[in-house]
Amino acid sequence: MIERRRDVIPACHASQVGPPSVLLLASEPKSARAAREFVREYIEYHLPGVTSEHLGSAVLIASELVTNSIRYGTEPDDLVRVVLDVDNTRTRVEVHDPVRRHPRLRTESGARDRGRGLIIVDALCPGRWGVTDRPFGKFVWAEVAAS
Repeated sequence: MIERRRDVIPACHASQVGPPSVLLLASEPKSARAAREFVREYIEYHLPGVTSEHLGSAVLIASELVTNSIRYGTEPDDLVRVVLDVDNTRTRVEVHDPVRRHPRLRTESGARDRGRGLIIVDALCPGRWGVTDRPFGKFVWAEVAAS
């Protein structure tokens, strides 16, 4: 007879510590605010003593990527997923949506009142962002280096 140890909790039942690393958002403009709050709470919990510059950059990047995703990567009733990963060297922000079309970095123009999101992302983390296809859509990611 095989006896199960009662003091070991199976991984599927292990409790999570702190805020979750994934947030699902509705495809609507007010979701950018929810993403900013989520990123701030997650980073402050998992990186105590984080600099305000690092935190502000990650929050702004998440806001820009979510806004772009909602504007160009979703239809009504679609969901956007924000995935975070932090460690002592960087914070990674991913925004997943169901549309395969890749965003592109445009040159800055005073004639347009929008289209600056990736310019901001590129300025905050040059060379540390990109787009990756996934089975049902894509995700845009950016990494903010620890300061």
